[in-house]
Amino acid sequence: MARHRSGFVAIIGRPNVGKSTIMNALIGQKMAIVSDKPQTTRNQIQCVLTRDDYQIIFIDTPGIHRPKNELGNYMIKTVRSVFDDVDAILFVVDIADGIGGGDRRIAESLKDVNIPVIVVLNKIDISEPFQVEEGIKEFENMGIAKEIVPISALQGNNISKLESILVEYMPYGPQYYPPDMITDQPEQFIISEIIREKALECLHDEVPHGIGVEITHMEERDDRPLVDIRATIYCEKKSHKGIIIGKQGRMLQKIGSKARKDIERLLGVQVYLELWVKIKDDWRNNIGVLKDLGYK
Repeated sequence: MARHRSGFVAIIGRPNVGKSTIMNALIGQKMAIVSDKPQTTRNQIQCVLTRDDYQIIFIDTPGIHRPKNELGNYMIKTVRSVFDDVDAILFVVDIADGIGGGDRRIAESLKDVNIPVIVVLNKIDISEPFQVEEGIKEFENMGIAKEIVPISALQGNNISKLESILVEYMPYGPQYYPPDMITDQPEQFIISEIIREKALECLHDEVPHGIGVEITHMEERDDRPLVDIRATIYCEKKSHKGIIIGKQGRMLQKIGSKARKDIERLLGVQVYLELWVKIKDDWRNNIGVLKDLGYK
């Protein structure tokens, strides 16, 4: 027990810097929704990395941005709520995009934090060497970081190094979760996130942030190994409903087909997935609907 380390790590940063991709790379499989569109993660997603002599629990947080509605406010509160309960912070920066005002505001907010901050300069695979060098120098001058680690989450560059660094900042302690557990999220939440991810992949830019997904039915059949799942995709406008469904239902079929494959990999069993689309006007400002969709 004296040699075992265990602790919690919050992953923070601006939207679309690769936070979920980093967590998935560290865990070794996809547990968080990944998209090229910002503000993909809405809830804290807690994943567990277990080795023989340490266990790290990662909390993936929504991208830090200026909130525009109640959902945005919820996302920002979610980020701030984790600081008191973690042993280290991974502050992720898209170094290919350059260090911007949003990154500097986050850095400023971390100056008074009394836990180790590891700055991760992500996307070095599509960055110029001078961008990485300048980024390291700027964060060194800020004085907020215990470590600065350039990585490519997509390519896996320096992921092992990042893991080794994190272990050094974890306190000695027991294993909090069983070794075969990789997330504390219920299956229905992960499935709803998979469906939302596929919608983000398939739909136009004006639709995705107005989308929420609720699993309304999930049951395994008695006569054969097959799980029936019904889910409702909520949108805010009639025009969005038409885009989601698509001509002769083709877009909805495409979303469902992509989601079903990932859900079957998650559950290890054949899945019959049925998707419905409903309009809920301005649902992102409706506290009751947000609670129904799991934003508690």
